[in-house]
Amino acid sequence: MTTTLRRPATSPVPVPALRRMTGALPTWGLITTKNLELRRRRGLMIAVLVLLVAPPVLVLGLRLLFHAVDPKTYGPAGTPGVYDGLLNTMAEFGFIIAAAFGAAAGSTDLTDGMFRNLVITGRSRVALFLARIPAGLMILLPLVALAFTAVSLVTTYESGPQASYVIVANGTVPSHLDQAQFTHLADEYPAHARELFGPAPSKLPPGESVADYDYGLYVSAEFQQLSPPANEMAKTGLWLELVVGAGFMTGLGLGALTGERTISTVLLIVLQIIVTPILAVFALPYFLDGQRLVVGVALDQLRPAYLDASSPQTAGGGGPLHSIFGGVMLRIPPMPTWAMIAVIAGWIVGWSVIGAWRMTTRDA
Repeated sequence: MTTTLRRPATSPVPVPALRRMTGALPTWGLITTKNLELRRRRGLMIAVLVLLVAPPVLVLGLRLLFHAVDPKTYGPAGTPGVYDGLLNTMAEFGFIIAAAFGAAAGSTDLTDGMFRNLVITGRSRVALFLARIPAGLMILLPLVALAFTAVSLVTTYESGPQASYVIVANGTVPSHLDQAQFTHLADEYPAHARELFGPAPSKLPPGESVADYDYGLYVSAEFQQLSPPANEMAKTGLWLELVVGAGFMTGLGLGALTGERTISTVLLIVLQIIVTPILAVFALPYFLDGQRLVVGVALDQLRPAYLDASSPQTAGGGGPLHSIFGGVMLRIPPMPTWAMIAVIAGWIVGWSVIGAWRMTTRDA
C-alpha cells in the first residue's frame, strides 16, 4: 500500500470576508451608471454649462470678434484684466454650482424614491455613496479644464506684445524684477523711488520696510498689466480644480446628510456668498481660529497671485492682504500652510465620511 504525500491545503479567505473587504469599493459599472444618471439630468447639466463654461466662451468670443472687426476701437481679447475677472468669476460660481451638483448627486436617489431599490440589490451602501465621487468629478473637472484652457490660450496668444516695463503711480519701472533686484534699485536711487511710488504710509505692519511696501505695489501693478507665465497659469488651473472639487465634496456630503437638494444648495450658497467674504475680511476678536476653519477662507489664502485685482498693501483700506501664492483676498492674519492644507483636506474627507455614514444608517 503506497502513501501519497499531499501538500497541506491553505485555508482560503471565506467568500463573505472577501465581500466585506471589497464590497465597500464601487465597481466601474456602478460609477458609470451614476455618471449617466447625472448627465441625464438636463436642467442640472444646463446650469453647470451656463455657470462654468458659458461665461468665458461668450466673453472671449465677443472680444475676439470685436477686436477682429475694429482693432482700433477694441483692444486685444486676452488682457490680464480679462484673465483675472473671468477666472475669479469661474471660481466663485464654480464652487456654488459644484456644491449644487454634489447636493443633487447625494440626494436624488432619496427624492426620486430609488434608494430602497438600490439597497435591496445587496450592494454595499458605502459603495453606493463612494460611486458618486468619481461619477460627479468626471463631469465637473473636464468642464473646468475646458473653460480654463480657453481663457489661458486667449490670454497667451491674444494679449498683444508684453511691455518691458511696469507703470506705477508716477512713472515706469522695468518688469520682471525680483525682490532683491528691486530693493537694490530702490536703495541706489531712493529719491527716485519716492517720486515713482509717492510717500510711504506713516505706519507699516511689523517687520515690513518701505522697500517691501514699494515692492508690493510694483508686483500688484505687474500682475494687472502683464500676462501670467505658464507656471502661474498651471497654478491657477490646479487651484480652480481644487475649488470645484471641494465644493462638490461638501455638497455631496451635505446632500446625503439632509436628503434634500434644495436645502443643501441654499445653505452652501449662503456660506460662499455671505459668510465666507465676511470672515475673510473682518477679524473677529477671540474667533480668528474659528474663521480659519471655513473652507472658503483657506481656499482664498491659496488663491494664485495673478487672480489679484488690487494692491496687496492698500486694497479696501483694510490693511495687508495675505495669500500663499501671492493673491490678496484675505484681510485677516494668514494661517500656517499646514493648517490651511488641513482645513481643506478636513472638509473634503470630513464631508465624505459624514455622507457615507448617513447613507449606511438611513432607513430604506
